[in-house]
Amino acid sequence: MGRSHAATGLAAGAASLPLLGTPDVPTALAWVAACGGAALLPDFDQGGVTWRDRRFLVAPTGSTVVTMWGWLSWAAAKLVGRLAGGHRWGTHDPLLAPAAIALLAWAAAQSTWTAAVVLALTAGAALHALAPFIPGRLENTVVGNVALSWAAAWWLTWRADVHLGWLPAALALGVAVHIAGDAVTRGGVPWPGATAVALLRPRARRRRWSLSLFRTGQPRWEVPITAVATVAAVVLLVRATPLGAAAGHWLTAAP
Repeated sequence: MGRSHAATGLAAGAASLPLLGTPDVPTALAWVAACGGAALLPDFDQGGVTWRDRRFLVAPTGSTVVTMWGWLSWAAAKLVGRLAGGHRWGTHDPLLAPAAIALLAWAAAQSTWTAAVVLALTAGAALHALAPFIPGRLENTVVGNVALSWAAAWWLTWRADVHLGWLPAALALGVAVHIAGDAVTRGGVPWPGATAVALLRPRARRRRWSLSLFRTGQPRWEVPITAVATVAAVVLLVRATPLGAAAGHWLTAAP
């Protein structure tokens, strides 16, 4: 589910921080947030509508990342879902999906504005997924989520002036973590490269593979995975950045 995808993405981002050398705090936060948010992007292939309150009103429905910005993210999801061939196909290809998102992120990183869009998207996805663990409801509303995610993107790109050459790697890692998570569920993911085969042979039978360890959404697995991954992300982030030294100094200086 969305929470466990985001949490495992954050943990993977924090665990891979040593690959950046000794990053400053803004860069480390941006890397971890990008990984966590990107771990939700493959589910941009799942969107729909539902009747609301029997008042002839419809509301967008779908995965966590689809519903975070209301109709705007829903419209994008409908396009992505059609191009991907449905849920858990193109955007879940273990080989092509990370490569495609890395290429798109590389193109986005060439401009400050497009890089900010990517950062806002990943930050918004992570905030929306982890909303149950965040006090208040601001990040769970469309207006609040847009405001918070774009504020974070603005701070990282213009105020903190973070160099974003690592953006393709961060997004590819997050997508790979998502696919690995889905691969252990009964629904499974496509065989590596199956999307390319489907494009060349549209009538070919599409096959998935899975470790089938559990069903998606089982609380006895989702809750502990989310909790452990979230704690691990925080601990690893603190240890890998100056935040750890600052916290240690504060603790030793406290009476």
